[in-house]
Amino acid sequence: MAFELFRGVRPLSRASAWRDALAGVQLASMNVPQLLGYARIAGMPAVTGLYTGFLPLVAFALFGASRHLVVAADSATATIFASRLTTMAAPSSAEYVALAGMTALLTAVLLLIARVFRLGFLADFLSRTVLAGFLTGVGVQVGVAMLGDMLGIAVNSRRTVLQIKQIVTQLGTIHWATLAIAVVVVASILVFKKVRPRWPVPLVAVVGSIAASAMLNFAGHGISVIGPVQGGLPRIAFPAVDWFQMIDLLQVAASCFVIIVAQSAATSRAFAERYGERTDEDANLLGLAAANAAASFSGAFVVNGSLTQTAMADQAGARSQFAQLVFAGVVLVVLLFFSRLLQYLPHCVLAAIVFTIAVGLVNIRQLIDIRRESPGEFRLAVTTALAVVVIGVENGILIAIGLSLLRHVRHSYRPHTMVLVPNEEGHWLPEPAQAGQLTAPGLIVYRFGADLFYANDHLFVDELRALIDRAPTPVHCVVVDAGAITDLDYSAGRAVIDLCSELGERGVKVIFGRVNRYLLSDMDRHGITPIVGRANIFPTLHEALAAVRPDLESRTDT
Repeated sequence: MAFELFRGVRPLSRASAWRDALAGVQLASMNVPQLLGYARIAGMPAVTGLYTGFLPLVAFALFGASRHLVVAADSATATIFASRLTTMAAPSSAEYVALAGMTALLTAVLLLIARVFRLGFLADFLSRTVLAGFLTGVGVQVGVAMLGDMLGIAVNSRRTVLQIKQIVTQLGTIHWATLAIAVVVVASILVFKKVRPRWPVPLVAVVGSIAASAMLNFAGHGISVIGPVQGGLPRIAFPAVDWFQMIDLLQVAASCFVIIVAQSAATSRAFAERYGERTDEDANLLGLAAANAAASFSGAFVVNGSLTQTAMADQAGARSQFAQLVFAGVVLVVLLFFSRLLQYLPHCVLAAIVFTIAVGLVNIRQLIDIRRESPGEFRLAVTTALAVVVIGVENGILIAIGLSLLRHVRHSYRPHTMVLVPNEEGHWLPEPAQAGQLTAPGLIVYRFGADLFYANDHLFVDELRALIDRAPTPVHCVVVDAGAITDLDYSAGRAVIDLCSELGERGVKVIFGRVNRYLLSDMDRHGITPIVGRANIFPTLHEALAAVRPDLESRTDT
């Protein structure tokens, strides 16, 4: 398995290095508070959020290929593993941290296996529509989970529906000072995100709240704070869990693996296309594997290619992974010299920052566009979002994959079928197939809009029989336009043979037009060619029509 180091950094000139260095500092100023927030979502100690912005970033810059992708803590993957790990250990406990580290290591192994077998194409199996619904569901779930800290209310359930119930029943116990701080932070971030998107408002909120908390003793007035934060470099260690726990974590790691592959690939592709660059998804898989391994051994948790953080880096002017290396350097400085100040940070401020992240995951404009262009796909997106909110992220991502594949299968199962019919001027135009249609007296030209396989061969057979049986005049010839058929399996082969044999006995000739070499090979292998006759199989539709009646060839441009 050959690979190149620092592909996302090279080439690098002095001017571009200076530009990316400034962008990295600006990115860090905006992202350090978010990393703390992601640790909160993950149920991990706050400092571990900073750990995800140190060695994992360096690892991806070393082995990855994307020049733009920011790989660090992410709300989607944090929510996925937190929803399962909280049932196995107390959040932020030593056992919980070990379980999170092993989840990251298992995820790294799955990503490495995907790289070895060049499985970067797996990203294509999660449609953008369902991914939009999934992220919407995650946004709602994360937003609701933060309401307890923002209101100063104790919420101990991990299920979104139960969290809402607990919040509603405790509305009379809201801590108003906590709520006021949270509202000011949320409003400030959302307003400045519109008018001054490059201003590091989350960082200002964190620094300002830490200063106010230390001077005014927030903890003494009932405002919950983080408490002592262990600083310094992360300890490099193997996450100690037993074999049975490791087996339990495999499903969680698999869910993280799927969303990492899908989200990272979509993000890297989007920004590569913006700048006319090519991206190597297989190389990125190696970088993501290295980043998650680094997270595991440094006491952190699963990292992902973050769409929001990549967009922030792009807005800051970053054009290579050198900006992410500078970002990691700033995080190192915070870990070494400023982590002790984090003990004064109010939970409500962190929750408010995370809440704004959750709001950003709900892309209302995209959902409106989906609804306008494809109501069916909109229903799939909404179903996915509801599944995530009601039954959890871990199962929601599996449902998302299932819905994506189901939609694809549905298109193949019920493809568009058409018949060429004459219009008033005598030209033949394709119309949706309906019984009783004729192309010309005694002739039906029928088009099947998908590959033929075991799930749709009955549609092909039943529709052709109906067209022939209900035709207003006897049908003597059927021309099958096979332009959309590139593959034909054993089951479909048997169905086509039975149909052609039956029609031959009834005096109906079957001709195949626009047969490509792949379909012809399948027809030969399954024994269809001897039944139909090699002379009745043509590479173009014009030749097929000319074989029926030479004067018909000019009646269509199809």
